[in-house]
Amino acid sequence: MKLCVLANLYSKLTLDETLAKLAPMGVQAVELGAGGYPGKNQCDPEKLLADQAAFNEFMATFKKYDIEPAALACHGNPVHPVKEIADGFDKDLRNAVLLAEKMGLDTIVTFSGCPGDCPESKHPNWVTCPWPDDYLDVLNYQWNDVLVPYWKEMSKFGKEHGVRFAFEMHPGFCVYNTETLLKLRELAGDNLGANIDPSHLVWQGMDLISVIRTLGKAGAIYHFHAKDTRIDPINSAVNGVLDTKHYSEEIDRSWVFRSVGYGHDMQFWRDIVSNLRLVGYDRVMSIEHEDSLTSVDEGLSKAVAFLKEAILFDGKPTTMGWA
Repeated sequence: MKLCVLANLYSKLTLDETLAKLAPMGVQAVELGAGGYPGKNQCDPEKLLADQAAFNEFMATFKKYDIEPAALACHGNPVHPVKEIADGFDKDLRNAVLLAEKMGLDTIVTFSGCPGDCPESKHPNWVTCPWPDDYLDVLNYQWNDVLVPYWKEMSKFGKEHGVRFAFEMHPGFCVYNTETLLKLRELAGDNLGANIDPSHLVWQGMDLISVIRTLGKAGAIYHFHAKDTRIDPINSAVNGVLDTKHYSEEIDRSWVFRSVGYGHDMQFWRDIVSNLRLVGYDRVMSIEHEDSLTSVDEGLSKAVAFLKEAILFDGKPTTMGWA
């Protein structure tokens, strides 16, 4: 398993400047923001597809630092109820697919998106309970009229270009847990899978090992984000874990994002690594820094050092002399 970094944590730096910072740390791969919410400062698919010289220079940068591109990140909401917004995310996603194909990559990390509650909506509407019955009507509309048709077509487009989609299971979007991930995969295409990001799952009460086993057995783990979350025992005891306060209000929130190792201990992460190996996932652990209690440089360096110890293994034994 390779140590990877979601490079847009240094979004104000060029790709060359970013890789120059990562290489001395021993980072082996990068996930690149290529549109949508991550932006495209270091990787603009539309420009790279239109300019072969720029593409060649772009690819040479990875060889210069001996760091490989692992996946493109194009998180967005292509089923947004406002057509102009949805079209922008859709365009970014399609360009990312075409660039991934040209780069020889097979994975786009993204969100499922979330529609509104009806065709006239102006904002997405994330449903979290089944009653009153209005909410079930919303879910039926979102899934049957918008989400499944969109991703059926996008799944086909991805297959035509040798690309699969790794959904970050994120509250606020229709795919936010194991069940909704597998539901969309079954209804829309078998090249739709998961980007497992523990930071979004633990505060919902999910057990990471159970998630990994379930999705792994389904062949649905395509990517992994190494990011942690710390549940505040005082605030969550009073208010539960649903929390709409801004991420900067750390002392009052029920949970906050943390650098790897500052939400859970080494054994937690070693168990994750071991179970990923058990289900056959041996690609990358991509560090995503969103810890508001530390700087990017410090949070990243601590996460790299921590994960180097957690990953540890180079490969499985070719023989078992003890068995």
